[in-house]
Amino acid sequence: MESARPSQGTQVKQLSRDTPVPGPMRPAAEPLPFPPKPGVEGRNAPGGKARGRLAIFLSLLVLLLLGSLGVLSELARLSLRERLYSHLVLIPVVSAYFLWAKRGAIMEGPRSSWASGLALLLLGAGLRFLMPHLLHGLARGDELALGALSLVLCSWGAFLLCFGGRAWRAASFPLVFLIFMVPVPSPVLDVLVAFLQRGSTEAADALFRLSGVPFLREGFVFRLPGTVIEVAPQCSGIRSGLALFITSVLAGQLFLHKWWARASLALAVFPIAMFKNGVRIVSLSLLGVYVDPRILDSELHRSGGIPFFAVALAMMAPVLLLLRLAERNRAASAKRGPNP
Repeated sequence: MESARPSQGTQVKQLSRDTPVPGPMRPAAEPLPFPPKPGVEGRNAPGGKARGRLAIFLSLLVLLLLGSLGVLSELARLSLRERLYSHLVLIPVVSAYFLWAKRGAIMEGPRSSWASGLALLLLGAGLRFLMPHLLHGLARGDELALGALSLVLCSWGAFLLCFGGRAWRAASFPLVFLIFMVPVPSPVLDVLVAFLQRGSTEAADALFRLSGVPFLREGFVFRLPGTVIEVAPQCSGIRSGLALFITSVLAGQLFLHKWWARASLALAVFPIAMFKNGVRIVSLSLLGVYVDPRILDSELHRSGGIPFFAVALAMMAPVLLLLRLAERNRAASAKRGPNP
C-alpha cells in the first residue's frame, strides 16, 4: 500500500519543533446569562469616583449653607440696603460660572488634601464661633464680615478635602473670587476711604487749576466764587472704586494671561478712580457756580455716578489693551530667544 503523495503544485510546510500546533477549535465566548449590576463598573471608573467626590462636596456645601443661614440673610439685606455692597449677591453667581467652566480640570484625577482642607475648616469654624467672644465691642458689620469670611474659608476647606491641590490650582480664580462676598472690615474701609478722599482732592485741585477758576483751598475744602465745596468722606468714591476694582479683576481673568498684567490692571484702578472722582467734583462744582447752585444739592450730586463710572471704564480700556500688547510682545520675544 503506497502512501499518499501531495499533488503537483502543493507545498508541504515543514513543522519545526518550535512551531506551535494549533489546538482544537473553541467556541466564541457566550454572553453572560445575567447582565452586570448597574453602577458597579461606574463606581470603579475614574469618572465615577470624581462624581462621588462631587456629591460629597455638594453635600458639605449644603450643610455649610444651612449652618450659615443667618449670615446669608444678613448679607442679602446688606446688599439691598447699602450701595457699597450691592455686588454681594452677584459674587457667588460669578464664581459658580467660572467653576462650571473649569469643571473638566477639576474632575480630572481628584485627590484629597486632608491637611490643608481640615486646617481651613478649623480656621473657618474658629472665626465663626470664637472670634466674636474674644473681640468684645466688635461692630455689627465686622461680626458679619467674620461670619462671611468663615463661610468662605470652610468652602475652601471642603473643596480641598474633596478635590485636592491640583483641582484647587485649576479653580483658584473662582474660589478666591469668593472673598468679595466678605464686607470690608471697618478699619480697612476707613483707610481706603481716607486714601481715596485725599487722592480725589488732589485730582480736583489739579483740574481746578487747569480750568482757570479762582479758588482757595483749605485741606479738603475749596472756596469758589459764591460757594464752598468740601470733599467729604462720602465723596471719596469708595463705592465706584470698589465696583471698578472688581470689574478689573474680572477683565484681567478674561482677557489677560500673566499675573503681572492682571496685577497691573488692578493697581491702575486707584489712579483712575481718583481722577474720575476729581472730574466729578469739578464738573458738579462748576455747574453749581455758573449754571444753577441747586445742582449741588440735586439728585445728580447724590446719585449721578453712573456716567462718571462709564468714564472710568473708558479710561481702563486702553490700559487693558496696552497690557495685552505687552503680553504678546513678551511672548514673541521669548519665542525668538536672546539676540546673538
